[in-house]
Amino acid sequence: MDIFIKNKDYRKFTIASFLSGAGNILFYLALITYASKLRNYALAISLISISESVPQIFQVLSGYLADRTKNKFKLMVWLAVIRFGLYLIVGLLFASGFAGWNLVLAVIGINLVSDIAGSYSGGLQMPLIVNIVGNDEVAEAEGFVSGINGIINMIAQFIGSGLLLFMSYSSLAIFNALTFLAAGVLFASVGRNYYKTRPQEETASVNEEGFFKTIALSFKQVKKAKGLLSVVLVIALLNGVLGTIEPLISIVIAGNKSSMVIGTYSFTIALIGGVMTAGMALGSIVGTKLFKKMSLFTIAIISTVLSIAVIGTMLIKNIFICLPIMASLAVFIGTASPKLTQWLVEAVDQNILSSTMGMLNTILVVTVPVVTTIFTTITASLGITIALTLLCVTCLIVLVTIVKVVYSTNKKEAANAA
Repeated sequence: MDIFIKNKDYRKFTIASFLSGAGNILFYLALITYASKLRNYALAISLISISESVPQIFQVLSGYLADRTKNKFKLMVWLAVIRFGLYLIVGLLFASGFAGWNLVLAVIGINLVSDIAGSYSGGLQMPLIVNIVGNDEVAEAEGFVSGINGIINMIAQFIGSGLLLFMSYSSLAIFNALTFLAAGVLFASVGRNYYKTRPQEETASVNEEGFFKTIALSFKQVKKAKGLLSVVLVIALLNGVLGTIEPLISIVIAGNKSSMVIGTYSFTIALIGGVMTAGMALGSIVGTKLFKKMSLFTIAIISTVLSIAVIGTMLIKNIFICLPIMASLAVFIGTASPKLTQWLVEAVDQNILSSTMGMLNTILVVTVPVVTTIFTTITASLGITIALTLLCVTCLIVLVTIVKVVYSTNKKEAANAA
């Protein structure tokens, strides 16, 4: 929060991020609502979800391209303007006679192009944020943005459902377009001041290595930082576990409505989602300062223990014990992500930072659908109790692994000191 108040350039950066993020959520909700009215709505919604996921999987490529870009601010502004134009077209399509599957497929295609541009823009932003706030403040800065974005996204979903009662799909698409235009103006403003105070940055060196050589170098530098790669893999697996817990607890509650439902089933599911979102936001905003001196290893161990505890409460079917433990788990996972970014910034060269971030983000993103698919398949085949038991065993293996890594790292450091 302090850095948001004190640093004018960073404040403009974050406001731009908040605007475009809120606009995207509102439009996504509108598109899903429109698709739900089609005859084959399940296929339409699935295609929309896939189009949203694809750009996240290829973050490593967009990060690589970002590292090769010289004038990052200029391209960020152009990408924002392009996204503004794309959603203006979407607004016109909704307002025209275009309808049904033809409209949905056209909008999905435009949305995919826009999200790819957004992924590229995100890669361009990371090195600039590091320069604006300084290496020591990266965790706090990233934590603040992540936390507030989580809160805004949650609020935007409720606002969006209300706006759809009296606003047309076309109006929401144009509103989304205007958020990107506003973001572009803010990026241009920050860029003007940035190059005025750092004229050398306009001609700063960029990564000129090939894609595979860059990824190999990124991997080598991450591996060189003692324990960093292990922590990345543990946090990736914990993200997967967290993503898996939500659908599994929905199944547990559905089978035990008399003992686990608070009010109604839908309210209970919404409450779980709200608790997780609020916990991660709190961890991102407050946790980075509260646990500033706590190592990522310790946070990973605590998170793993809490994951085991959550699974235990699901096995004993106690929602009232489960909710506060889930909230605590979300706080520590929300804290872990910005601290990981901080470590990464300090461990790798600036000119391959976006490539490395993209590589690690891809790992973090991919684990959620993979782990969720594995354990939901086990649930469907063998039952929820076996799935939860195996998930608990997985967490125990993760716990043993991270404790061994910590022990090995401490042993090496003690030997070097001697």
